[in-house]
Amino acid sequence: MAPITSSESVPWQETSEYFETRPPRSRRWIALGAIIPLLALSNVMSNRLLPEWAYVPWNLAVGITLLIIAHRAGEGPHAVGLQIRHWHRPVGVGLLLVTGVALIVGLGIAIPATRSAFLDSRAASPSTATMLYQTLVRIPLGTVFLEEVAFRGVLPALLGASPALRWRWGPVLGASVMFGLWHILPSLGIAHGNKAVATALGGDQLVATLLAVLSMIAAGVLLCALVRLGKGIKTTMLVHWSTNSLGFLAAWLVINH
Repeated sequence: MAPITSSESVPWQETSEYFETRPPRSRRWIALGAIIPLLALSNVMSNRLLPEWAYVPWNLAVGITLLIIAHRAGEGPHAVGLQIRHWHRPVGVGLLLVTGVALIVGLGIAIPATRSAFLDSRAASPSTATMLYQTLVRIPLGTVFLEEVAFRGVLPALLGASPALRWRWGPVLGASVMFGLWHILPSLGIAHGNKAVATALGGDQLVATLLAVLSMIAAGVLLCALVRLGKGIKTTMLVHWSTNSLGFLAAWLVINH
């Protein structure tokens, strides 16, 4: 085999060598057969059965388990978009996008016509400690870590290819559809919990849930595109965290101040 040049040694470089040495499809399908039921169980557990204090440790454990299963199937950190050594590009792109999210959220609060979009009952607690826990602990460790590992890292890799390495519509759409279905349980009640949604849909929960699922499928595709842009899921971890946490912070400020 010819020696690898410096440009080829970059982990996210699209080399035929990586795809020629991929694990057999059978191993990947066996891993999917374990991961999909695990995600379904986790969705029910975290949304319906577990106490609030268990949300973060449970989701961290599930996310780590997904990485272990993927690794055993032959998909290591590079394959799932979590290369450790070359972090500058994904983190740099992610921080740039976080700045954009912060600007959009800030404008949303400042413009009277859009402030009602932040009237969400889930942020109604006046406690500063609750706000800090939600934005700095629960969202990044309990929500973002698991969802990005699962739907932008492990699932696309097992379905064909991580978008960090190569864009393939099949894996992207497959993972994004599962991301949309993942949000069925969390979306129940959104037609009544968010004032803007309730006003727009007249409290129709079925329509609200359907729109939530479709919007999350679209968001999944967009996030996969950002993985492609940043060459790793650290980019989307930062974007996902900023979207959820700054959105929660904005709602908390609008409701309680």
